[in-house]
Amino acid sequence: MFEDSSFAIHPNKLGKSMDSRYHDIGEILSFEQQGHVYIITCKNGFMKIVFYQNDIVRIVMNPLVEPSLKSSVAVIEQPKKISVKLQQLKDRIILTSTKLSLELFKTPCRLTIRDETGEVLLTEGSKGIGTKATSEVVCYKVMTEDDHFYGFGEKTGYLNKRGEKMVMWNTDVYAPHNPETDPLYQSIPFFMAVRNGSAYGIFFDNTFKTTFDFKTETDLYSFSANGGQLDYYVFSGPSPKDVVRQYTHLTGRMPLPPKWALGYHQSKYSYMSESEVRELIHNFIEKDIPVDAIYLDIHYMDEYRVFTFDQHSFPNPQQLIADLKSKGIHLIPIVDPGVKKDPSYNIYKDGILKNHFCKYLEGDIYIDEVWPGESAFPDFSKTETQKWWADNHTFYTDLGIEGIWNDMNEPAVFNNTKTMDLEVIHDNDGDIRTHAELHNLYGLLMGMSTYNGLVEQLQGKRPFLLTRAGYSGIQRYAAVWTGDNRSFWEHLEMSLPMCMNLGISGVAFCGPDVGGFAHDCNGQLLTRWIQVGAFTPFFRNHNALDTNSQEPWAFGAKYESIIRKYIQLRYRWLPHLYTLFSECSRTGIPVMRPLVLEYPGDKHVWNLSDQFMIGENVIIAPILRPDTFHRVVYLPDGEWINYWTDQVLIGDKHLLIEADLETLPIFIKKGAIIAQGASKQSTMVAETDMQIHIYPDENVASSYTLYDDDGTTFNYMYGQYFEKKITCMYSGDTLNISVENIISTYKPSWKQWKLIVHLANENTKLFINKKQIPNENIIFHHESHTIEVTVDQ
Repeated sequence: MFEDSSFAIHPNKLGKSMDSRYHDIGEILSFEQQGHVYIITCKNGFMKIVFYQNDIVRIVMNPLVEPSLKSSVAVIEQPKKISVKLQQLKDRIILTSTKLSLELFKTPCRLTIRDETGEVLLTEGSKGIGTKATSEVVCYKVMTEDDHFYGFGEKTGYLNKRGEKMVMWNTDVYAPHNPETDPLYQSIPFFMAVRNGSAYGIFFDNTFKTTFDFKTETDLYSFSANGGQLDYYVFSGPSPKDVVRQYTHLTGRMPLPPKWALGYHQSKYSYMSESEVRELIHNFIEKDIPVDAIYLDIHYMDEYRVFTFDQHSFPNPQQLIADLKSKGIHLIPIVDPGVKKDPSYNIYKDGILKNHFCKYLEGDIYIDEVWPGESAFPDFSKTETQKWWADNHTFYTDLGIEGIWNDMNEPAVFNNTKTMDLEVIHDNDGDIRTHAELHNLYGLLMGMSTYNGLVEQLQGKRPFLLTRAGYSGIQRYAAVWTGDNRSFWEHLEMSLPMCMNLGISGVAFCGPDVGGFAHDCNGQLLTRWIQVGAFTPFFRNHNALDTNSQEPWAFGAKYESIIRKYIQLRYRWLPHLYTLFSECSRTGIPVMRPLVLEYPGDKHVWNLSDQFMIGENVIIAPILRPDTFHRVVYLPDGEWINYWTDQVLIGDKHLLIEADLETLPIFIKKGAIIAQGASKQSTMVAETDMQIHIYPDENVASSYTLYDDDGTTFNYMYGQYFEKKITCMYSGDTLNISVENIISTYKPSWKQWKLIVHLANENTKLFINKKQIPNENIIFHHESHTIEVTVDQ
């Protein structure tokens, strides 16, 4: 068509792509300090360095102009005033805090960061900071043979991401999630490097499409972005847990969810009517299977219009919600961002008239296909739009709804690119940006709007929000599930490292669709997946409409019995899980942990992807293959106790463990103390049977702090909670236990609790707060070798 014009010699037509070679920032030309900011001018770019605290430093590079220090919404902390020592030498500049030192070599500009002992955390070699192509910024770091990499959010594949190349670009992926499937729904541009037991972390705060490359070169890794600045934070550790604390200090931590959000959740695409929901609840109660939440997928709406109910299928949602709540069950509707183009639909009309939708620079509203057909999309970069969207949720909260499910918020669009046109602009409160820059923030901003609206409308009650898409910081607002997986054993196995890496990445409240979303599940797979789900932070069974039903009773009495046992087990473990959620809310340390987080110096756990820990002393080692009733389990150094049999096993070795279909292998480390309660129909039933299980270790002091609060309000933030500290020392046949109520501004529902000591014998002498418990008050169980005593609160 254009062969007779100059198009015939267009560079792309001739195979001449844009220059993708690396262009180094070059030598340092000048250095100055302005307050707490260090400014460097190089031959081919500009840098700024800011210490946020003694163990966190920020490096920003712009190839064209002096860098901006404006952060994305992921960052909620400002730099602290700390003392930094400056040394200017002939060949380098050294900046030193109490926790790390940063060396800037001058010719060319190269960066080395050391910890407080002088050990090199990270350094640059033949390549450092620079650019590629027209607008791509890139940073290279030396990769040693001993480096192992974790985090990156919900990436598929094994736990350790060394040897991988990963892209951050929120994407709707319905196709099977294979190890090479990338990207997915979440963009968490953070990782941790573990080397010989120590760790450092990097958060690359760039909202464009970014790439992390640990594959292309053997001795270097890189992170790059298609636009914007090179803006990254270094966390000096030194332990993996320290890195998680530092990163979540910067990007925020999960508020405590309501207790009901930690229970078992049942979902389907879709429960189509009020009568179907009522029958579902009847079955749960009749079959004595606990449940706390039922989800409504897109079919509950009037032709997929958000903020509506189909009046034929759900004629009285307010009564339905009230009836479910009377049984301790919450209803959670899905809310997508696409607003149906319909001038008679009040949400669309109001959004148009008040300028709340995304548009092109020229002024046209961006319209594209999603579930309702042609739809407009709110511009969540505007504070006014966030408030408008939040206020619309009174439609749900006025009905009694306390939880919302955000889906399709990458945003997903039914076109070839799967998302919004990159030329669409976002107002960004007057600082206009293209969708190419803010795409990865869309789900986070929608979540922030939704969560803040629910907080305001629920008047003191904690809301629950579930999201598919997000960016760093999403943990401040929402739980995350890992999207449209399949009912494959391989997907069950892959869900473990996905959730463990999400936890390392600050997103502790996470889980997969138990049983698998698409494809057909079967009884054995659902049973094994429920066993895992009982210990994942978020526990939801969800499947597609055209697949086998997978409610707990769907595959017959044999499987139903085992599934009931493990859902009930989840509720028995809730006091311990809630205590761990409290710890996570305060420190960022996840509930579900890879073993490398607790044992970073143990080479056997560096890529251990099929086991995980709950807290610091419980190992879950699920069966992940069909017709398999044994597996190899690795137990780290120490003594470990089989949860079901109290058999003592010696660690620092691999063991072949038997596990029939009824058994999930669980191991408790000697010295552990664990709180458990009773099974109940939902978390709304008051806890009355509190148990403290002690697994004493000879001549080793143990301690545990049980946490509790009302589970409903934000009063815990204002000091209204309960903490009981329990310490014990076992020596010979004497067990000394100290019990102290540290905080008791909240009174738990239980008045007494049972102390259960494992691995005991009839001669064990028990002292509580230095007072010996008379033998007649102690129950000794011969078969289990446990002693039991009842103690006042």
